[in-house]
Amino acid sequence: MTSFAFLLLQTQPARTGAAGGSNMTMSLIMLVAVFVVFYFFFIRPQMKKQKEMTNYRSSLKKGDKVVTTGGIFGRILEVKDNYIMMDAGGDVKLKVDKSALMKDPTSDEPAKL
Repeated sequence: MTSFAFLLLQTQPARTGAAGGSNMTMSLIMLVAVFVVFYFFFIRPQMKKQKEMTNYRSSLKKGDKVVTTGGIFGRILEVKDNYIMMDAGGDVKLKVDKSALMKDPTSDEPAKL
């Protein structure tokens, strides 16, 4: 951050008087505005989504439908601290890390109008 501010100061032509100070102030205000926009449109929604997924993964229980990030659909047989045992159909049982699970969109009830 300080090196970026240093580059801004070096690339602007030298000015005398109050006009140079107001131009630098305006540049700093615009820089802060860009960071605020990035925070509210990119960083904050991503943190909210990550918190939602953490809450979902910690609330998993036996019998819930899940989908892995690889696209494998299944039902939970057993829940441990960092992994679950999942029934993928037939006699196939998979041990899957919790971080590789996504919420199954077909497990939710459709909204009734």
